[in-house]
Amino acid sequence: MAGNSFGQLFKLTSFGESHGDALGGIIDGCPAGLPIDMDFIQHELNRRRPGQSHIVTQRKEEDKVQFLSGIFEGKTTGTPIGFIIENQNAKSKDYDHNVDVYRPSHADYTYDIKYKNRDHKGGGRSSARTTVACVVAGAIAKLILKHHAISVSAYTSQVGDIKLLKHYTELDLTATETNPVRCPDKLIAETMLNKIEQVRKDGDTIGGVITCVVQNMLPELGEPVFDKLHADLAKAMLSINAAKGFEYGSGFEGVKMLGSQHNDAFYFTVDKSAEGEVRTKTNNSGGIQGGISNGEDIYFRVAFKPVATIMQKQQTVNAKGETVEMQGKGRHDPCVLPRAVPIVEAMAALVLVDHLLRNRASVL
Repeated sequence: MAGNSFGQLFKLTSFGESHGDALGGIIDGCPAGLPIDMDFIQHELNRRRPGQSHIVTQRKEEDKVQFLSGIFEGKTTGTPIGFIIENQNAKSKDYDHNVDVYRPSHADYTYDIKYKNRDHKGGGRSSARTTVACVVAGAIAKLILKHHAISVSAYTSQVGDIKLLKHYTELDLTATETNPVRCPDKLIAETMLNKIEQVRKDGDTIGGVITCVVQNMLPELGEPVFDKLHADLAKAMLSINAAKGFEYGSGFEGVKMLGSQHNDAFYFTVDKSAEGEVRTKTNNSGGIQGGISNGEDIYFRVAFKPVATIMQKQQTVNAKGETVEMQGKGRHDPCVLPRAVPIVEAMAALVLVDHLLRNRASVL
């Protein structure tokens, strides 16, 4: 199976299945000498892990990462970083009824026709559990970005038709982790939480939107023509399970504006050290112009569909072409958004670090 590697200079290759012995990955291209904060990496994994609240899957996984190579005396060596996360609470019997059944909106059918063989236990390689490797690599990428004072912050901005209408500049993004929905607005978070709880009780699922903001961003990152920064961010986000849409800057709302309204006017500012810089008065471009970062905040939104596994009876077909009735079993998220927030941050960090390293070769 191809397609298990992401990035060019800072590259992650992941492996493992939802109900296998372990998942893991190899990070290649990480610069030597980077201090590795194990507590921070585990914290990021804890934000993604199952069982962390009553509105996510109750599968109990500690998601403890074990590094096998590439780190010596607390710092990276410049060699490939290998790591694994063991599966400890897989209940494969929950999927015995799906051996030859094609679950609606899952990858069962497409995997079957492509590979003529599929792991029906938890979706195998198509499971969202494989994103655990992305979070490990993303945490290391965040440690690199920290050296450049770049921060990546994501939050839940919509659940179903419940929208957080405030612009990110009006929000305290440090409040994102104060509630299980991961919405930085307390009142909206409570409404979202109630909605998810009701949907879960009904045996159904619901989708929404995650907004991500990159602040203290460096200019110059991005490789036109086909490796534009926003194009790579889009690929990264749409590689996340259940992601259905991506927009950055003004996005689809920009079509309602005239060019005279949408254009980001430049101005020159001089700081106390008398070193000037070019800035924009507005940021409809979302911090990226011509596929290259301009130093303004990068902000984008990712739409996620309702989780495909629902606890209601559905009609489908099996591998023999027979019409059958099936119903989801086991432990599943009623809404993917709370656990997807750290995944969105991780994938964004991977893209930014990859382009940061690539940018070193842009000029003499």
